[in-house]
Amino acid sequence: MSNFYNDNPDLLFTLKNLELEEVVKLKEKNYTEVEKFDYAPENYEDAIDSYDKVLAVIGDVTGERIAPRSRQVDEEGPHFENGVVTYHPLTQKNLKELTDAGVMGVILPRQYGGLNFPTTIYTMMTEMVSRADASLQNLFGLQDIGETICEFGDEEQRAKYLPGFASGEADGAMDLTEPDSGSDLQSVRLKATQDPKTGKWYLNGMKRFITNGCAKTHLVLARSEEGTTDGRGLSMFICQKCPELVVRRIEHKLGIHGVATCELQYNNVPAELCGQRRRGLTKYVMSLMNGARVAISAQAVGIAEASYREAKKYASEREQFKQSIDKFPAIYDMLARMKTKLAASRALLYETTKCVDLRNSYNHIMDHGTPEEQTPEVREKSKYYSKLAAALTPMSKALSTESANQIAYDCIQIHGGTGFMHDFDAERYYRDARITNIYEGTTQLQVVAAIGGVMQRVLDNHINELFDRIKAAGLYARLKSMVRDMFEKQIAAVKFVAEKKDAEYQNLRARNLVENETFVLVSLLMLRDAQKDAKREALAERYILDAVHDFERNNQIILSNDLTTIDRHREVIDY
Repeated sequence: MSNFYNDNPDLLFTLKNLELEEVVKLKEKNYTEVEKFDYAPENYEDAIDSYDKVLAVIGDVTGERIAPRSRQVDEEGPHFENGVVTYHPLTQKNLKELTDAGVMGVILPRQYGGLNFPTTIYTMMTEMVSRADASLQNLFGLQDIGETICEFGDEEQRAKYLPGFASGEADGAMDLTEPDSGSDLQSVRLKATQDPKTGKWYLNGMKRFITNGCAKTHLVLARSEEGTTDGRGLSMFICQKCPELVVRRIEHKLGIHGVATCELQYNNVPAELCGQRRRGLTKYVMSLMNGARVAISAQAVGIAEASYREAKKYASEREQFKQSIDKFPAIYDMLARMKTKLAASRALLYETTKCVDLRNSYNHIMDHGTPEEQTPEVREKSKYYSKLAAALTPMSKALSTESANQIAYDCIQIHGGTGFMHDFDAERYYRDARITNIYEGTTQLQVVAAIGGVMQRVLDNHINELFDRIKAAGLYARLKSMVRDMFEKQIAAVKFVAEKKDAEYQNLRARNLVENETFVLVSLLMLRDAQKDAKREALAERYILDAVHDFERNNQIILSNDLTTIDRHREVIDY
């Protein structure tokens, strides 16, 4: 095995070149944290050095210890009996080693025992954990529960819950989905009732498909307002594991076998209101879901990394017709496509996390800062990065998860018949990847989340700034011109769709528009990165040449001007 950080040039490149100066300065409160905590960084270079060292530790834990255990965890999984979930001994060992490494509170403030690291660094850890064992990420990644309590709970709740998350003594679950609601969270029916005498809240109802539903601490979306049927009647609650919260069963799943996915029954479970009433879905869950999108994007990238490496290794060792199969054009073309999709997903993921970090910092100042800190400039940046992050998070999840599925598919294809067998990890990667473009919002829902930003041209300033950074000489001039042509066609296509004033047509073509927006943005990110490392030029060129063809196909579909196409779709379905 190996160190999953030090053996990955892309992660090393990302930490060095993502330009996190503004992110870190805000996170460290202009480096005044060092006055309270002697292990806080004194400056940007000190912070990056600290991140690098911790990432190397996690790289060692994931590569040398967690990865070798993953196949047995997948085969045997957790045990469920008499309402009690017991995780596999190797899963428990994995969690203990991550706890011993001090990374169970990566993004929590230091005063609660956390590391106070940016989301970007946490996401790199998430990617490595996912490469080693995708199911373990579903436990490690639930640190978002603590972050949500930190941001929206009161000080008493922070003091009560956050130290446990940071120490690894507590784990969390996000209880949203119900048997009949699925992705339609506005229709959640689990009932929250307040005792008029004591003021205490109690929860009654069912939840389904709850990852780690056996956790000690739960964030629960529940209907607190009698007589309501939409999202405005929902609030967020914190409850703890107790006899009244019953795990009815755990699901038997296609993949991610190492984590328990539970069906829960609430029988008058005591709970605390988190934040304000009626804002459970409209603010708190939406914030939680944005974090979840990033986490699943990283999970998908981690699985894709493992799949690509497994395919490349097998192709270099498997001989047919007296030569290794990686010498065959059909195979090395597949490997090049896999690597390009992986690099593109990673580029968009970490551009997204950087924007998420900036959004979180500026929003925190606007929500909790002093009047002196809440300047007009901070207010504008809060709005700008909120819009940018809202556009990028669904685009990143759509790209990363769809790419991971294709890469895992190609990994099996390169293995041939052996890839279909349990003897190789290829089939596990394929099974684990499949859930990533389903949970925390399907790809179709990511398109719905992203299309508003595309139509409103939210990314235009960001895209134009990237254009300004790309040099116009040689290969870069040619590729930049191709991307400029795509961008101009995209603006024209958006205008074309907007002028129709036909909501159904816009929704029908939303995926084409969102994919094309992604092609433009990621092409520029790949070019920007290639300028910093000449070894990445081939990746950028391959991505853009492939993107141009896919873009043109989408564009022709959008501009078809065939208003009967909606009816034709229905005729096809009804045939």
